[in-house]
Amino acid sequence: MSTLASLHRGFRADYLDYDALTAQLRAWADAHPSLCRLESLGKTPEGREIWILSLGLELDRPRPAAWVDGNMHASEVCGSSVALAIAEDVLALHLGEPVDGISPKVAEVLRAIHLHVVPRISPDGAEAVLKTGRYVRSVPRDLRPNQEHARWICEDVDGDGLALVMRQQDPTGEYVESTEFPGLLVPRELDDEGPFYKIYPEGRVENWDGFTIPDPYFLSDNDTDLNRNFPYHWAPEPQQAGAGRYAGSEPETRAVVEAAMARPNLFAWLNLHTFGGVLIRPLGAAPDAKMAPGDLALFRQLEQWATELTGYPTVSGFHQFLYEPDKPLHGDLSDFAYHQRGAFAWVCELWDLFEQAGLPKRDRFVDRYSQLDREHVVQLAKWDRDHNQSAVIRPWKKHVHPQLGEVEVGGLDPRFGFWNPPRDRLAEVCRSQSALFARVAAWAPRVVMGEPTVTPLAEGVHR
Repeated sequence: MSTLASLHRGFRADYLDYDALTAQLRAWADAHPSLCRLESLGKTPEGREIWILSLGLELDRPRPAAWVDGNMHASEVCGSSVALAIAEDVLALHLGEPVDGISPKVAEVLRAIHLHVVPRISPDGAEAVLKTGRYVRSVPRDLRPNQEHARWICEDVDGDGLALVMRQQDPTGEYVESTEFPGLLVPRELDDEGPFYKIYPEGRVENWDGFTIPDPYFLSDNDTDLNRNFPYHWAPEPQQAGAGRYAGSEPETRAVVEAAMARPNLFAWLNLHTFGGVLIRPLGAAPDAKMAPGDLALFRQLEQWATELTGYPTVSGFHQFLYEPDKPLHGDLSDFAYHQRGAFAWVCELWDLFEQAGLPKRDRFVDRYSQLDREHVVQLAKWDRDHNQSAVIRPWKKHVHPQLGEVEVGGLDPRFGFWNPPRDRLAEVCRSQSALFARVAAWAPRVVMGEPTVTPLAEGVHR
């Protein structure tokens, strides 16, 4: 039997592509078949398996079960690493190995339950992000209506293998170069003298008429969001951006829903995202006063543990994480897990970039994403320079675009540093999140029987 160290494929120090992730899962399943079962929930349109790894004793026997998933948003690959770390730590406990941050009492409970891990819900999307650098929200499928209209297609135009960002000087541009940080584009202000820039995704305009340049949507050519496609409280476009054609329209969503329905013993569910450094708990569409008091008490305990073990705050989805106040999100996975599967469900936005860069706190946590002025953008760029080897803020390279003419390409690659932690921070994120998940999983329901007493009632009759 192989040791865990010999099976490790480096996910605590790097971000694995599909082949490496598959190799890691197969290594565990092949080496420990009595504890691990690797199955596919289905294939993606590009032919990749959506893997689920189940861990525990007697996997065919009903036991309380916990669920972990990650990387449903394609760029958020840190979730895959943390999900794999949780799986590795639980496997280590079954093999009698100690795990940092997990007490013997918690380990005893974890060995008595089952764990289901889906490390990468969107393998097609993650592969596109890892291999090309392009932005993909969830899946790299262009499902936009009116495809005969002019539209942006993200692709490498300068031959470096990446599809990042293009800028072009334009007197009507919304951006100007920072005077404090050369190369960094910041929002234009009234007194700026220019030059000014338009920003486009690196790529081309399909169905171009020779002069109309379409506005890019979120610098991307895909808008379906798997985390708006689940059946609970689903709503169509335009009420909910990214909703998909109907609830469960995407194969990745259906795979997760069907897997959850086939596993009725789920009691805990962790949905991993990036970035922000925050745990988001129910309710998503109502204030805390509407939550069952017993559930709220458990989430208060989660909040205490999260602060202690990770330093992350815990916020209500309704009170602190609505992008538009009083407009709840629809079709969210954690809502499905909590309301329809009855699981103690929460989201973790991994990687506390705002704290690392020293950005100010906001009354509502979600405002930390949108209320970024020029000073804060410069702070992020300086953090990248001083602590991340300038992996995000990249040089601009001149290029003659076949449609736009002279542009500059590059500028921004947020994959490792902004969207996900730098590789040298990954191990600590994995360690702390695994320790927190273990605490919650130790809440597993158990049947406990006291010492039996036998009372004779008559000959051959006992109570």
